[in-house]
Amino acid sequence: MNVSCDLRGIGVLVTRPEHQAGGLCERIEASGGKALPFPAIRIDSTEDADAARLLLGMETGDTLIFVSPNAVTFGLQLLHGERLPDGIRLASVGKGTARVLLQAGYPPDVVPSVRFDSEGLLATPELQQVVGKRIVIVRGVGGRALLDETLKQRGAEVSYAEVYRRQRPVVDVAPLLADWSRWVQVVTATSNDILASLTTLLGDAGRQRLRATPLLVISPRMVAEAQRMGFEQIVLADGADDESIVRRLCEWQMEAH
Repeated sequence: MNVSCDLRGIGVLVTRPEHQAGGLCERIEASGGKALPFPAIRIDSTEDADAARLLLGMETGDTLIFVSPNAVTFGLQLLHGERLPDGIRLASVGKGTARVLLQAGYPPDVVPSVRFDSEGLLATPELQQVVGKRIVIVRGVGGRALLDETLKQRGAEVSYAEVYRRQRPVVDVAPLLADWSRWVQVVTATSNDILASLTTLLGDAGRQRLRATPLLVISPRMVAEAQRMGFEQIVLADGADDESIVRRLCEWQMEAH
């Protein structure tokens, strides 16, 4: 266990998609906590051939923006082993996305230094002067419009490559709700989609318990949404990566006790 972080007695509901939850669960357990995996959304590939052609057709000087680790994973899957063209600029919304890009052999050129979201990326120097520049945003179906709208206002030619879609899983929530007060001391959510899906999955029976449980989120935008939804205790981490989340959990535990 990490001696600087003691999560003993703390059950953490991890709501990330199953394929993304392992690292966070391991870090929580290494710090003495109990990780409770409960994927609130499922991520599926769009298998969109047009998106693949868009990515492979980029040219020197174009910019490719990845909005999440899933955008990297499913975007590259669409290429079926082909490499992204040389000479393009790669931008990442956050540290976790940048890490997945690097692991895939694509060091990102643009990463926010402070705020790890669309607003943070839009504040980077590299995205200020984009008149006439071609930019492709790699995202899930139905994501935020802020990047697209702002970059177009700055004069860029913007397109979407929608490479994955979010689905609500079919799960039995009864066992979780039966022991909620015993096992769940804090809930983590890394997107508003996850938060909305979790609320729906738990239904009327679990909604009140969920709102009364401390909720860790990863952006000011999520704080605002959680407040709107009626959550009573909201904890803000400074990033969506595993390290930032566990560090904030440790700080919260010390503050609470």
